[in-house]
Amino acid sequence: MQQSKPPGVISRYAADTAFATYVGLLMAFLYVPIWVLIAFSFSSSRSLTWPIPGLTLDWYRKLFANEDLLTAVANSFYVAIFASLLALAVGVTAALALHQFYFPGKTLFRRLILLPITLPGIVTGISMLNMFSLMGFPLSLETVIFGHATALLGVVVTQVYARLQRLPRSLAEASGDLGATPWRTFLYVTLPNLRSAIIGAGLLSFVLSFDEIPVTFFLTGRDNTLPMYIYSTMRRGVTPEINAVGTLIVLASLILIVISVLATREKKQG
Repeated sequence: MQQSKPPGVISRYAADTAFATYVGLLMAFLYVPIWVLIAFSFSSSRSLTWPIPGLTLDWYRKLFANEDLLTAVANSFYVAIFASLLALAVGVTAALALHQFYFPGKTLFRRLILLPITLPGIVTGISMLNMFSLMGFPLSLETVIFGHATALLGVVVTQVYARLQRLPRSLAEASGDLGATPWRTFLYVTLPNLRSAIIGAGLLSFVLSFDEIPVTFFLTGRDNTLPMYIYSTMRRGVTPEINAVGTLIVLASLILIVISVLATREKKQG
């Protein structure tokens, strides 16, 4: 005679099944639209019809022949790279200062650094626009870089400062006891332990800067970035070229994730 399962085992199995179903539905909600975008980028029809009538690479050929779109992509990479580097340069220094030194107003300084994260992008954009106007700076991609770096500063400081808080002070003290200067201690002890945090903050800053619209809208001049180009194009509807651009961005994001994982793995193996 087959024994029945205890009520506790049945309830646990039902809970696990419900949780797995919930996670599956959540993942489908998040990632099915991405697969739909990729599929439509290869559709032979210009209209978004399902099922796809056929497959083609024509939209990718037209994408690479669209000079305005390619210029917008290049501008976005330019802004995101230099905004991330500027945010890292200032943010890592600020995080080290918050961790190493005690000075009047330290708590206030830390809160002010995190302020751009809590402010809506439109407020940051208008504020930066007023500042550049008063200083007589013409709007350009460089003003966008400064605006993005200001908004991203809190991201870098938060991640690097959190890692510094978990870093044992005994490592720096041991380095000093062995005769190392503060600069050598930073290069050979502190910085290697911050590598994964800096890489993660840099990648996150790059992604956030690449798709930023509100700050870019107020600070850009005649040059277009990719989000601004897509925003202006979407007024005429979604085109297959936009789907192709989205697919390439997804591919680039996957590459960045792989680079981040490999860098972290090297850190752990070392």
